[in-house]
Amino acid sequence: MTIEEREKEIVEEFSMLSDWMDRYSLLIELGNDLTDFEEEHRSNQNLIEGCQSKVWLYAWEKDGLIYFMADSDAIIVKGIVALLIRVLNGRTPDEILEAPLAFVDAIGLKEHLSPTRSNGLVAMIKQMRMYALAYKTKLAR
Repeated sequence: MTIEEREKEIVEEFSMLSDWMDRYSLLIELGNDLTDFEEEHRSNQNLIEGCQSKVWLYAWEKDGLIYFMADSDAIIVKGIVALLIRVLNGRTPDEILEAPLAFVDAIGLKEHLSPTRSNGLVAMIKQMRMYALAYKTKLAR
């Protein structure tokens, strides 16, 4: 499934829910479904700066694809990072760097987050792209 197809799937899921309380419930559910975050990766090195909540993001490369795992101490934020992982996990560095992530605006996520959570969303996207850039550089050697 392409990034665009995955984004479209997310937009369709959220469009079936008429109010934001239901959408927040879906975010919570998605966060609860995240793969368990390995305790060894819960370090300051993997802590995303710019988030009011604590968000840990770990990435690794396998066969030219980037994979992510994440956790947060805030349930809504954990759901947000779960959406990002759903879209960007198992992609090439170029796919991650070029992904428009249009679903964020399409589902109204930014406009329904507090300013601090919105800043956190931007920080999460930036960190995922930084990992992609680092692995792209490493793979080019």
